Amino acid sequence: METTEKSIDVLNDLIEINNDRVAGFEKAAKDLGEGDFDLKGIFAQYAQESRIYSTELSSAVVALGGEAERGTGMGGDIHRAWIDVKATFTGHDRKSVLAECERGEDAIKKAYQSALDPENELSFDVTDMIRRQQQGIQAAHDRIKALRDSAA
Repeated sequence: METTEKSIDVLNDLIEINNDRVAGFEKAAKDLGEGDFDLKGIFAQYAQESRIYSTELSSAVVALGGEAERGTGMGGDIHRAWIDVKATFTGHDRKSVLAECERGEDAIKKAYQSALDPENELSFDVTDMIRRQQQGIQAAHDRIKALRDSAA
C-alpha cells in the first residue's frame, strides 16, 4: 500500500474511534443520575476534545488528498469497543459508568498506540499531532480511572 494511502487509512481509523468516543461519552452522560453533574461536565469536555481531534485528523486527511471519515466505526475491534461500551451501561451507577468509560478509553489508547507504529510511515507533522492527541487521551484515561477508583 502506498504511504499516503496508508496514512489516510490510519488517520481515518482515529477519526472513527474519536467519533465513537464522542457518542460513548454522550451516552454515558445520559445514563448518569441526577447527582452526577460533575461527571456530566467531564464527559462533555472529553466529547468536545474528541470532536476537536476528529477535526484536526480530518484536516490532515484532506491535506493528503483523501476523504475524511464522518461516522463512527463499523469496522475492527478497536472501533467497536467504544460502541460496545455505550451498549453496556446497565447499572447506571457512578462506578459502573466510570468503569465502562475506562474500558472505552483503553480502546482509544490502543488505537493511538497502533497508529504510531513505525510501519505506518506517518510524516513528522502527523506523528507529532497524534502524539499530542495521545497525551490528552492518556490524561483523560487517568482521570476517569482515578474517579472510578474513588467512586463508592
